[in-house]
Amino acid sequence: MIYKMTRIIRKVCSSTCLDEQLLIVIGAIIIILLGGVAAAAADPTDGFHEVRLSEHNFDIQRPYDLPLSQRYSYKNGVRRLWVYGSDKSHSQGSHTPPRTEIRIRGLDYHSGVWQMEGHVYVPKGTSGASLMQVHGGSGVSSTVMVRIYSGDLRYYSGDVIARGMYDKWFRLNMIHDADAGKVAVYVDGKEVFRHDARGKAPAFYFKCGVYAAPKDHSRYMESRWKNIKMYKKK
Repeated sequence: MIYKMTRIIRKVCSSTCLDEQLLIVIGAIIIILLGGVAAAAADPTDGFHEVRLSEHNFDIQRPYDLPLSQRYSYKNGVRRLWVYGSDKSHSQGSHTPPRTEIRIRGLDYHSGVWQMEGHVYVPKGTSGASLMQVHGGSGVSSTVMVRIYSGDLRYYSGDVIARGMYDKWFRLNMIHDADAGKVAVYVDGKEVFRHDARGKAPAFYFKCGVYAAPKDHSRYMESRWKNIKMYKKK
């Protein structure tokens, strides 16, 4: 590869004044730089194949006592989900916080490497709400969760993984390697977080929307989604 680059440089320069070693060094530098550009341009979906979704796969969980139209809309390709902190849970008798979430149905898994992708918009004021999660874990309800607090994305209520995310569309990707027990999160194609998963489970599945944190959540929570996709490692 380096010698091919050397010959190209010779032709471009139309000169033999540079010795062979210097040309090789120049060629090597160019290859390294090109390799860096290629690595930077890598997409989180590289090496995955898309699993086609239909409306059947979108199970909308919302306060059990309300009709769907009062907490969810789907118009012009945008899914809008909202919930109030005073709302009831998604099922009668449940003591979990209120939510309006899309639960990906029909793609539960216990092994392999899976990924969810979506473009999300969070209006200013929404805080203390999960935007995306992988449900299932060892003695816990979820293996990874991305919440928003005061405009910043966090791993649960801990590490800040992205700042200033209000009032704009951004691309969110979440990868779960169920075999290796690893999770990764990408914002606008850039990896922002990597962590151990929280154990094994009989079944895992992805969710997105707004799910109130156990505490410190806003009175009103909303997120909007488009281009929701699922992927599996080839």
